[in-house]
Amino acid sequence: MFYEWTGRVDKNAKGKRIHQIVQNIDVNDLKKNEEQNIGLVGFECDEGVKRNKGRVGASKAPNEIRKLLASIPYHNGKKSIIDLGNIQCTDNDLEGAQVHLGKVVAKLLENNYIPIILGGGHETFYGHYLGAREAVGNDKKIGMINLDAHFDLRNDDTPSSGTMFRQILETDKNAEYLCIGVQELGNTEQLFLTAKEFGVEYILEKEIEPIENTFRKIDEFAKKQDFIIYTICTDVINQAYAPGVSAPAPLGLEPKVVRAITEHVVMLEDFLSFDVSEVNPTFDVAEKTARLISYVIAETMMNLNKNALQKNSYLPENL
Repeated sequence: MFYEWTGRVDKNAKGKRIHQIVQNIDVNDLKKNEEQNIGLVGFECDEGVKRNKGRVGASKAPNEIRKLLASIPYHNGKKSIIDLGNIQCTDNDLEGAQVHLGKVVAKLLENNYIPIILGGGHETFYGHYLGAREAVGNDKKIGMINLDAHFDLRNDDTPSSGTMFRQILETDKNAEYLCIGVQELGNTEQLFLTAKEFGVEYILEKEIEPIENTFRKIDEFAKKQDFIIYTICTDVINQAYAPGVSAPAPLGLEPKVVRAITEHVVMLEDFLSFDVSEVNPTFDVAEKTARLISYVIAETMMNLNKNALQKNSYLPENL
């Protein structure tokens, strides 16, 4: 079922708001774009959070984010936005839902849309990765940049919101991982050892600033990759600004730091796709968390379209 995009309309005023730009389209009706545009898809799932013993509720986030995105002014010129609706996790079938998300993400990329995925728990990222890998092929190097307080490298019996990056690194020799915002008090000694074992690059939360050093590390990481896929786990943000998450962070990042890092990543030459995860409306306060993320997404849309002017396609055959 599609979200009904509505919002404020300014009469006799120049410019539009996001809800006036978005078009709902069935994934089966996608056609190849000559120019890059943006494709939204929601992932109504927090089964992975449940398995990881976190606070459930993130499955409600995609439509909550849309609601707050709707009336934000749109400054992207003639670029359009399509919305493919939400993928749901039914009967606790996390793995099936992730595969479904992957197919949709791949189809967006293959038709020259830039995917923005609205999670969902951070298990969203595994489906995101599956789609990127299917679209670009197995021989291309994918660099995964995760803005997160946690490594998500757990070695659990079943996949969850805490296992995705280990799952990927164990099976994909052409995937590399950079985690930004790691909290020492949010990860056990074993997780740091696991990060070392898999060659994970990371930047501790307390080492992000000066921000120029972080930008330099991002650039060095990106130069080694063919493509960059990016994920924000909202629990990286200080809980004063983002209380509505599975695992609140009292010493998390300031919003302007998240904004700066996100802008830098999405402007990378080989940037491919983006997801936001772990917004949890059940525990939000006055829509703080969802509103903050909606603004991050709106700015990302502007920056993605600036970046798109520099190239014609993300499709492998155009490389």
